[in-house]
Amino acid sequence: MDIGSNFSNDGTENPTSNSNNPTPNSNNPTLASHNDSTSGTPSVRGKKDPAWAHVALRKEDNKNVYTCLYCALSYKGGGINRLKHHLAGISGNAVSCSKVPFDVRYQMQESLKSGRREHLSMCKQTWRNANEPNAPALSKLIPESSASKKKPPTMPVENYFASRTTPGSQPGIKSAFATKEAQHSAKMAIFEWAIINCIPFNALDCPFFQKAMDSIASIGPGFKGPNAYEFRVNLLNDWKKECQLLIESHRSKWKTYGCTLMADGWTDVRQRTLINFLVYSTHGIVFVKSVDAFDLVKDAKTLFSLFSEVIEWVGLKNIVHVVTDNAANYVACGKLIKEKYKSIYWSPCAAHCLNLTLKDIASMSHVLQLATKASKITVFVYNHMIFLSWLRKRKGWKEIVRPGATRFATTFITLHSIYMHKHDLQALITDKHFVNHKLSRTEAGIIVSAIILDNWFWNKCLEVVKIVSPLIKLLRIVDSDEKPSLPYVYEGMQRAKKAIKAVFTNKKDQYKPYTDIIQA
Repeated sequence: MDIGSNFSNDGTENPTSNSNNPTPNSNNPTLASHNDSTSGTPSVRGKKDPAWAHVALRKEDNKNVYTCLYCALSYKGGGINRLKHHLAGISGNAVSCSKVPFDVRYQMQESLKSGRREHLSMCKQTWRNANEPNAPALSKLIPESSASKKKPPTMPVENYFASRTTPGSQPGIKSAFATKEAQHSAKMAIFEWAIINCIPFNALDCPFFQKAMDSIASIGPGFKGPNAYEFRVNLLNDWKKECQLLIESHRSKWKTYGCTLMADGWTDVRQRTLINFLVYSTHGIVFVKSVDAFDLVKDAKTLFSLFSEVIEWVGLKNIVHVVTDNAANYVACGKLIKEKYKSIYWSPCAAHCLNLTLKDIASMSHVLQLATKASKITVFVYNHMIFLSWLRKRKGWKEIVRPGATRFATTFITLHSIYMHKHDLQALITDKHFVNHKLSRTEAGIIVSAIILDNWFWNKCLEVVKIVSPLIKLLRIVDSDEKPSLPYVYEGMQRAKKAIKAVFTNKKDQYKPYTDIIQA
């Protein structure tokens, strides 16, 4: 028997290959395997085509009847190839099945493709053998006994699954054939898991989430996710090893290019002081350790001992620069570092310096007075919904930024937001909706009305906003992680000084208090 006789010209299995022998024949091993030896009924045991797992075979009027296990549609004749087209959703030989699972549909499509590839490969080999000089006959190359027993090569398991969804790539056939209902059902299952376990919604925007989905899809149905024990023991240990290898790769770069040691001290909502140590290099930023300094006296000597411990771990020859806050204790610690380690250069954090500059400006008496009046306006408006609802109905209305407990730039952002709402607030105070209301005659209502109608308040708000605007822009530049910002610091400070002088038309007695703060 020729190994390619079961395939038609297009590479698919020939549905009429057994039409000459409709009855069982014990001499033909292929036909004998289709029928049960005891009852004479058709059996699908021993068949290698993957479509047999989804098709029922029976006899009717001495003819084979193939029934789809999903939609119960039956076909007489045509062979398993016709049912394979039915399951794959390819029209022509059969009607497309509407109830077949998506992974089965994709598997049938890949099986048909592999059959075409095998047929083309055999045709090419036959042509090469026939055109070789003194080539033996094809029947001698492939004996009938061995050819009848030879199995066609099977496709690798991974070829039956769609490729991973990388950004910008085309969707795989399996996902493209998935209906909207199936996609919605899968998304609802993920949503249910996230809701029950209180997973933040923004966690789904993490690129590693899609990576996890791709890994699950590459394995296919039946994949069992890890349990809590695997997370706590096996996977956590493996992840720790990967992190250690990553740190070692960074340390090798430190020896070649050098690095910068950074210390970030902050206080949480429970007034606990934490100091984070990080190392920056051309390879990236690495978190080294975090120290709970709640019960420590954070003087220069204590900080110096903490820095010395980290410097020894990183390597004295690897560190070329140390960056800390600009507080007095950190400045003194920086001097001790330079005295002991001559090869290390210390400098204060540019973002912290700008924050302290804004803090000193916010502590000036007239700025404090403006901030207090702005706070009274926001408290009055947001405590009385009847006036806030009136403001929200105005065209182009945006919420007022209210003063927070945080330091530094918050005060100036609030003053700028209040100034942008000047016309809306003045329209409210002069409208009969406010004038005829009893709240307008209370002490708080009279004070807020006087502030909103005071031109001095608005002029000073505009003046302060113009003064700090260059400093806030520079703070956003140096506090971002997009690109190195140190080259912009000194030029930005000079521009800020020039902008402040321009606000006061170069009158030294008026701009000097601000430039002195910047210079300090």
